[in-house]
Amino acid sequence: MLQGFVLLLLFQFVGEGLSAWFDLPMPGNVIGMALLLLALICGWVKLEWLQEAADLLLRYMAMFFVPAGVGVMLYFDLISREWLPIIAGTVISTFVVMAVTGWTMKYLDQQEESKE
Repeated sequence: MLQGFVLLLLFQFVGEGLSAWFDLPMPGNVIGMALLLLALICGWVKLEWLQEAADLLLRYMAMFFVPAGVGVMLYFDLISREWLPIIAGTVISTFVVMAVTGWTMKYLDQQEESKE
């Protein structure tokens, strides 16, 4: 499990370093996650190396959202003033994500059927 946490932190630190070094507009943790995905796809990192650490993090994922929930309470007055754009953006983005997911699945199904 320690190896998994070391790998996860290593990719996060590399992503943070690249983001800071090149002054990229993307967060470092997202860059690190993309690098981890690339390493998994290329076979440089084995999924078994990360499995235990990932399972532990997923088991306690709800706990990681508590600080964000507390942070929302700090801006309750702003949220109460701007509730309409927030609700509209949330609803619209939800439907956009659902549509893109549906189109992607339809495309992948067509690709799968054409291979058979």
